[in-house]
Amino acid sequence: MTDTSNTRPARGETQVPRQSRLHRLMRYIPVIAPVLLWAVPCWVLLHSGQHWPLPVTLVGTALFALGLVGMPLAMVRGHGRRQHDRAAIIGDTLLGASWVLFTWSVLAGVLLRAALTMTGVGQSQDRARIVTWAALGVTAALLAWGYAEARRVPRVRRLDVRLQRLGAGLDGTRVVLITDTHYGPLDRARWSARVCETVNALEADLVCHTGDIADGTAQRRRAQALPLGTVRATRARVYVTGNHEYYSEAQGWVDLMDELGWEPLRNRHLLLERGGDTLVVAGVDDVTAESSGLAGHRAHLAGALNGADPNLPVLLLAHQPKFVDRAAADGIDLQLSGHTHGGQIWPFHHLVGIDQPALAGLSHHGARTLLYTSRGTGFWGPPFRVFAPSEITLLVLRSPHLPTSP
Repeated sequence: MTDTSNTRPARGETQVPRQSRLHRLMRYIPVIAPVLLWAVPCWVLLHSGQHWPLPVTLVGTALFALGLVGMPLAMVRGHGRRQHDRAAIIGDTLLGASWVLFTWSVLAGVLLRAALTMTGVGQSQDRARIVTWAALGVTAALLAWGYAEARRVPRVRRLDVRLQRLGAGLDGTRVVLITDTHYGPLDRARWSARVCETVNALEADLVCHTGDIADGTAQRRRAQALPLGTVRATRARVYVTGNHEYYSEAQGWVDLMDELGWEPLRNRHLLLERGGDTLVVAGVDDVTAESSGLAGHRAHLAGALNGADPNLPVLLLAHQPKFVDRAAADGIDLQLSGHTHGGQIWPFHHLVGIDQPALAGLSHHGARTLLYTSRGTGFWGPPFRVFAPSEITLLVLRSPHLPTSP
């Protein structure tokens, strides 16, 4: 790998990201969401015709009220300035559990109850109680399965990616993508080591981490991140910042990744040469970098490509898929991103879709730009993944100048 770019971003191309609809909605979520997440299931499961014995109704209502008060308090204490990890674990777990319970209470309360009514099953009280037990049973099963999915080492997803401008000498180049490891309150140092062992078994030419390494500072999460130093690649290991780095002293993470032997591609590029052909491997800071107020941090594509031959194919690392609009306008061949987690807990992907152009997998943009969006290697916050499995991705780059080899 050859570094040919200027580490200081070139002037020009000052673009301030527009505030998205999702970000505007987020202003009101801290107030509205807890009420909906706890009040709706409480009504559907306890107060919509079940006629439970009074002690059951009182105890159940008290538990929902405790969740409504306790979850926001735990999350503020856990993710506030002092960052109490135990409080964060409790708050995050309650958030995930309440989201799943809310979802299936609504579905059971509407669809199942309608089906039971149409088929004439039981009396009104019987149908109401069936809805309650069904919602509770599905929620318990999904949370148990989702927890196991979140904590396991991700499966490897393999796919060939044909790039129009890729030279024949680069055909078969193996690129491994990990992203959104989100080291956090739950200590996952052993999990991190096993992820790195899996990556090493793939014998990659290039290993990429597209950001959101952790929730917390580099000093606080150092032990969980240290296994990243064991990752092997025949050519290079490259990294770009995600939005969560900018919540937790991003420069500290850039410095730690540099210390561990990774190349932080902060608006610059490297050249990967093989078989007489060359691939530009570029990276940009996350789109939230400029608003963070951290000096010198911003997403600057022109700076990343400064000095690169415009006729060479470009692989771009950008944390958020929505950067693909700029990438496509500049004729980038392949953008690698994360950020979405594939929604993480169904059906949250519908909200993710408001803010991002792709949820997961390979998509086409503009005349020749491909975007690969990973569902992420770890998980954020709630320790659950429901219908959105994590992944370690192996992309084998293919040239149109050679037949695809097996």
